[in-house]
Amino acid sequence: MSISPIHNESILLARVAHGDEKAFTELFHAYHHQLGEFVMLLTASNEMTAEIVQDVFLKVWMNRQELATVDKFTAYLFILTRNYTLNCLRKLANDRKKQVQYGQYVTTTAATEPQPVNTDYFTLVDSAIAQLPPQQQQVYLLSRRDGLKHVEIATQMGISRETVKKYIQLAVKSVGDFIKKAGKSSLTGLFLLFL
Repeated sequence: MSISPIHNESILLARVAHGDEKAFTELFHAYHHQLGEFVMLLTASNEMTAEIVQDVFLKVWMNRQELATVDKFTAYLFILTRNYTLNCLRKLANDRKKQVQYGQYVTTTAATEPQPVNTDYFTLVDSAIAQLPPQQQQVYLLSRRDGLKHVEIATQMGISRETVKKYIQLAVKSVGDFIKKAGKSSLTGLFLLFL
């Protein structure tokens, strides 16, 4: 698939590179439908497509200073979108694989060690979560317990999506370390599968 360039692209790119938000909005409106069609072919999900296109344009904005050195913006945009989409699909496949592994682990564990492992695990994880800094704890719980997406958490808490992502990464590491320090190596494996 090719992306059709717009007639005033070079002017818009120069303005965006200098931080012009209005020019960025014009650029977004000029290309988001074309990118959406391409991403939809790969994901077959309206929600995922919208999120990917939004994230791609966020990357364009965050790296706007580079736009002055981009020779062919449509090729740059296509490659950025393709790579980001493929990474998202890989992550989704990996998450599904982990869910299957977790289901198999729980089934196997239930057959050999009924309830104590799960009770120990959840008690230990609850203790680990209680040790997190307040905002990190809130982000972690909104993500894991309530199933909110990064965007929803960011909106609800009034912080950026990148901050949400960083808090989740820090929380996961802290909880994993806490479980390891507790000497529950079998539970650490369970925690990592459950992520």
